[in-house]
Amino acid sequence: MAAAAEGVLATRSDEPARDDAAVETAEEAKEPAEADITELCRDMFSKMATYLTGELTATSEDYKLLENMNKLTSLKYLEMKDIAINISRNLKDLNQKYAGLQPYLDQINVIEEQVAALEQAAYKLDAYSKKLAKYKKLEKR
Repeated sequence: MAAAAEGVLATRSDEPARDDAAVETAEEAKEPAEADITELCRDMFSKMATYLTGELTATSEDYKLLENMNKLTSLKYLEMKDIAINISRNLKDLNQKYAGLQPYLDQINVIEEQVAALEQAAYKLDAYSKKLAKYKKLEKR
């Protein structure tokens, strides 16, 4: 056994010497006193409750805002529906009035065509009368 111990000492002497100041030693973790754990747990639960209350309040406020936006949007769509109904009603009235005026508009178109034909006839008659006037002047000479 002494030989074995000498062998171990010999191997240790072959290793380089270690600087004991550079080596950190682990300390055994000590559990805090029971009162400290209880107080820390209470503090943690209190802070967690405050955090969760804040998160739920923010979410609740978001939903209230969304609800208000939906109500306003619904009101806007109702207003737009009323406007569309009024426009549709007015368009129907205008179409009925236009249908009532259509015979008169047709008469105006016929009269306009007749005036255009009469105007063309007047131009032709004017040109013919000018030719006649030239012809009579030529005959008098």
